[in-house]
Amino acid sequence: MNSIQQNIEQITSQITAIQQKCGRSRDSVQLLAVSKTKPVEAILEAANAGQIAFGENYVQEGANKVAYFTEHHPNLPLEWHFIGPIQSNKSRHVAENFSWVHTVDRAKIAKRLNEQRPEGMLPIQVLIQVNTSGENSKSGANDEEVFELAALISSLPNLTLRGLMSIPANVSDYQSQLDAFTQLAQLKAKLADRYPELNLDTLSMGMSGDMEAAIEAGSTMVRIGTAIFGARDYSNKN
Repeated sequence: MNSIQQNIEQITSQITAIQQKCGRSRDSVQLLAVSKTKPVEAILEAANAGQIAFGENYVQEGANKVAYFTEHHPNLPLEWHFIGPIQSNKSRHVAENFSWVHTVDRAKIAKRLNEQRPEGMLPIQVLIQVNTSGENSKSGANDEEVFELAALISSLPNLTLRGLMSIPANVSDYQSQLDAFTQLAQLKAKLADRYPELNLDTLSMGMSGDMEAAIEAGSTMVRIGTAIFGARDYSNKN
């Protein structure tokens, strides 16, 4: 079994190879290590291997990890991303602990995050989650709502809009994957045209099974979990 460091090195090599194949610059895609359900020891091993950005799906679990590393490893320059659904009654914990939020999909959540961001902290880097598949079971704004939400977020002082995120339908066909990711990239381009004053530089899309299509379509951040940390244990999630 590979170590976490070996897994990170392997995935990084894969990302580099895909970037070269697609004619993209070497460091145009960031690896976000999805550490949900994983213990702090595993995250520390990844951090010691050079991984900085970590994604958490569960509010209390993520907040506990942020607190642990703040207390026990304050010199590690970790960047915490919240990538799970946000319930209104837990938005304060997200606002108080995370540098990035990938899953803003409605005005109510944007306003709460802005109001609940503690004074003195930098603005939250925000991605609007888009429902590219049209599935009722999937969270995310539709195309029209994205523009309305972008206008709101850009007016809130404690939020900085950086781009879009999606979790498309789980399909194995490469062309279908590419089509879904291209749709999101085109939407981001339209959003950038509408709001040229914003630094919309981020497309969070792509996981282990569809990373190549995501990068070809323009992803700047891929979310990889199991391939780094191994299978997840959901028995203690909250």
